[in-house]
Amino acid sequence: MARAMFHHSMNYRSVVVFGQATEILEEEEKIESMRIFSDHVAPGRWNVCRLPNPAEIKATKMLKVEMRDGHVSAKVREGPPGDDDEDYAMDVWAGVLPLSLEVKAPIDDPKLTAGIPVPDHVAHYTRTPKESLQRP
Repeated sequence: MARAMFHHSMNYRSVVVFGQATEILEEEEKIESMRIFSDHVAPGRWNVCRLPNPAEIKATKMLKVEMRDGHVSAKVREGPPGDDDEDYAMDVWAGVLPLSLEVKAPIDDPKLTAGIPVPDHVAHYTRTPKESLQRP
């Protein structure tokens, strides 16, 4: 938050990929892309869940984009606000208000059969920026 409304900003990470998305139509490739995506979001989950049935596979659209040098843009904004020099003399609080997403304790589904423990990959779930950028 800056001293002047015009200079209010947010810290962020953003990636834009430029290219032509194509639908994955071949079933084996589609299922593999579903597995990769699932394991990226929740590592290990694919191996313990019921796999998608033919109707679910058909109802799910998976896309791919060929990534080429020069066709990907990443942007990061970090740090304090940048006020105009004359605004630093103002008696207005300025600084960073940190926000975060946090992993909390798992909550059982109300319809979960009694006695089924929380699996390790859920109980010890963690997600760091470095992990979120790694490819499976």
